[in-house]
Amino acid sequence: MRCSTRNAPGVHELAVCQGLMTQVEQIARREHAARVTRILLRIGPLSGVEPQLLSDAFPIAAAGSVAADAELAIEPQPIRVRCLTCGEESAASTNRLVCGACGDYRTQLLSGDELLLASLELERRDNV
Repeated sequence: MRCSTRNAPGVHELAVCQGLMTQVEQIARREHAARVTRILLRIGPLSGVEPQLLSDAFPIAAAGSVAADAELAIEPQPIRVRCLTCGEESAASTNRLVCGACGDYRTQLLSGDELLLASLELERRDNV
């Protein structure tokens, strides 16, 4: 018997989605939402989360919840660094966090490691 992992969500991404759903449910309750129609996440390449696997895990985590039919939108975030030598801010790549201006390796990460719930679109109940 063969086991296929094609289109199967990662265990890590499923756990991340379950945590996301806890947060979404709390916000929906607080806002008296009947349902969530759209969820926007911002994910950087250094977050440790694979966006496609997260998308694959979302329907499983959202099943039976207020966000069961919600659209999951993922906005990729760039990697940006600030140089500790020259002070410039620049784009960087995953395996090369160096200053784009002077090439120094002493940089501070400004963005690219985030996994952020940026926004929710909700439908509220009429009798709030």
